Amino acid sequence: MQAMSLRTAWWAGKALLAVAALWPLISVPAHAEAPQVKTQVPGYYRQAVGDFEVTVLHDGQIKLDTKLLKNLRAGEIQKLLALQFRNNPTPTAVNAFLVNTGRQLVLVDTGAAKVFGPTLGQVLANLKAAGYEPGQVDAVLLTHLHGDHAGGLLGADGQRVFPKATVYVSQAEASHWLAADAIAKAPEAMKGFFKIAQDATAPYAQAGALKTFAGATEILPGIKALPAPGHTPGHTGYLLESKGQRLLIWGDLVHNVAVQMAHPNVTIEFDADPAVAARTRQALFKWTAQDALLVAGMHLPFPGLGHVREDGRGRYSWVPIDFALWPDAP
Repeated sequence: MQAMSLRTAWWAGKALLAVAALWPLISVPAHAEAPQVKTQVPGYYRQAVGDFEVTVLHDGQIKLDTKLLKNLRAGEIQKLLALQFRNNPTPTAVNAFLVNTGRQLVLVDTGAAKVFGPTLGQVLANLKAAGYEPGQVDAVLLTHLHGDHAGGLLGADGQRVFPKATVYVSQAEASHWLAADAIAKAPEAMKGFFKIAQDATAPYAQAGALKTFAGATEILPGIKALPAPGHTPGHTGYLLESKGQRLLIWGDLVHNVAVQMAHPNVTIEFDADPAVAARTRQALFKWTAQDALLVAGMHLPFPGLGHVREDGRGRYSWVPIDFALWPDAP
């Protein structure tokens, strides 16, 4: 038996050597390597609000250093970032919102175009990817006149990007940024921001297509302006309502979702009146949480839609929406 086992093992070894010798001659089907695409899908997302179709348009991202945040120790800020696996500087979305009411096409904010560098300026491309053309926009509602919200009004040729649109901005905002002597009176570090606002709106003003409003007022059917001061003097949110459904587009109420939801008293260096900005944020957090109101923000993680949840003791959390098919999809 032992001799037989040794003989079997010897033949098995010979067979393996033979197969190994033939292996290079065996034809193996070649599989082409798939190249990496290295691009992202177009940045738009649709949400129904009653009969309104809301399309979120992603303008891009900027990175904001937490040194810009006020009223909370650096160590506490870092803990809050770590809880949500975020880094410093924190990638921060810039969003705009296109509202098709069925009668009008309304754009809320325009993104930055190229005034804030190469990582922004995608609103127009994403508007087209979403199936619309800038010439179809009937109205542009501005939450405020910072460059990452109004810069997209102006094309590279210095002309109106939205040739038939009327641009709406609050009177308090226009008085602050667009006054004839505003640039001359501005601190040196702020003069560029005033120039961006004036350059972006000038072609619309010259065409008689720049209008102002005051206070809480219905701008267009189903779209109401709500003052939300502090970030800028005339900072404004817009409440959409259709068939009993509502959406509050709250502009720049939040810049760092990980920190400011948990601590609404935290302000950012860009706030014109930090104390007022903090009170506005606390009031809107309380209202939207109690009413379970769907909200949208220009600097909330794309697509910037979700709800505010009250966690007690003046703290809140952000609850983003889930991806969903359009309600009428088969």
